Amino acid sequence: MFRGASGLYNSGSYAVLAGTAPRVHMYDLLFKGNKRSVLLKAGVLIAAIALLDWWVVAEVLLGFLYLVPMLMIGSVLGRWQICAIAGLCTFLAETFSDLAWNLRSGISRDVLYFAAFAGAGFFIREVSRNRRVTEEHLHKIECQSDARRDAEEQLRILIASSPVAIITADSDGCVLTANEAAHRLLGVPPGDLPGRVIHRHLPALANISMQDSSQQLLRTVMQARGQREDGETFLADICFSTYRTNAGARLTAMVLDASEDLRTHEVSGLHQLLAGSRIAVGAVPPEIRNVCGAIAVVHQNLERDGLLAGNKDFEALGSLAVALERIASVNLRQATTEATEVDLSILLDELKIVVAPSLQEENIETQWIVEPGLPLVWADRPSLMQVFLNLITNSIRTLSKKENRVLSVTAKCQSDQILVEVKDSGGGVAHPEHLFHPFQAGAEATGLGLYLSQAFLHSFGGELRYQPVPDGACFTVYLTAAISSEQEEQCAKSEY
Repeated sequence: MFRGASGLYNSGSYAVLAGTAPRVHMYDLLFKGNKRSVLLKAGVLIAAIALLDWWVVAEVLLGFLYLVPMLMIGSVLGRWQICAIAGLCTFLAETFSDLAWNLRSGISRDVLYFAAFAGAGFFIREVSRNRRVTEEHLHKIECQSDARRDAEEQLRILIASSPVAIITADSDGCVLTANEAAHRLLGVPPGDLPGRVIHRHLPALANISMQDSSQQLLRTVMQARGQREDGETFLADICFSTYRTNAGARLTAMVLDASEDLRTHEVSGLHQLLAGSRIAVGAVPPEIRNVCGAIAVVHQNLERDGLLAGNKDFEALGSLAVALERIASVNLRQATTEATEVDLSILLDELKIVVAPSLQEENIETQWIVEPGLPLVWADRPSLMQVFLNLITNSIRTLSKKENRVLSVTAKCQSDQILVEVKDSGGGVAHPEHLFHPFQAGAEATGLGLYLSQAFLHSFGGELRYQPVPDGACFTVYLTAAISSEQEEQCAKSEY
């Protein structure tokens, strides 16, 4: 009988225990279905057992048959309901029993009946509840497993298709996995990186110790030298992190080739240095230029007379005169820049990132107002950035001595020009007529900042102007809007 009860928990095990197909069919007939159908079948079965017990007039105890409907009821009802049905079955078993009932034997027999019926119901109830909990748990595990597989598949695709070189290595630096971008970056044939020591290509990672399990995990970024398979070196930006697994410590690194950025930065720096030097030389006062020219003329006259021919000091003076003549002949307007179309909104966003720490350190209240939809401007991007940095640096230096520290940067469009206003509450300029002259007296540095800024702007058609405002100063940068090819066609059609 309890073999049938165990079959309620697992129909497959019931079939194995029973060993025959009809018992599986009987289990399905009695225990399968919704709550209402199971109760209906249990009620019919109780009535049939009671009728059979009444009909069979013999000293045969049929009360144990009520265990079957109690098993059915226990799978769908609660504790108190099981107790009530167990009491009903006890009453029926005692009523139709041929045994005489007395206080001593009858009560003990009824208690055993009730305990058996209720115990069978409680047992099946717990089995059913555990089965449901197990099924829910298995369902959650299956869902989590499916989600994990989907996540792993997405991660695998992401890593494989990523343009960034991604490498994982063990505590000894041996490469475990590497995507296609890593093989391209290091110049290694596809599939050859796993098994190699990563320190060969990224020596800086050899300084990361992962042998000590008590060591703090690392998550950081560094810039270091890398080496490709053919021996070529490159500058690498490495974002790496360490973590621990059951198999030991692991390292994951994302590597970018920063060589092009370095070249661009250095070329831009050289360009700025040459342009600044030319402008600085061009700032030499005209009087000094006239003296240089006069010395060169005198040297040429003495050389024509031939009186000092062969004199070493005279030859050295001649070399100096030629150099001074070259300096005097430098024309500021010969400075050339590589002007291109520049997105002013993006440049101001980058400017905000650069100057934010200095503004926060000086507790300066800053307002950035950029008109949406600004057109591209015609400028040399590094030079324009230097202009804005110089203006804001001057404002920060002035505001650091004031109580009221407010700085505003406003970019707006005005007819065919783009205006960028840098306004502060630093009290203004005492002698604005000398602002853009080189080597200003009283300047904290060389006195060339505003002069160079204006020269940079002039080199690509811009302008820098000053206007006083109440309790402050306002420097306005005027830039020319760059006309796109579509705008040129529209202008040509309108003129036609």
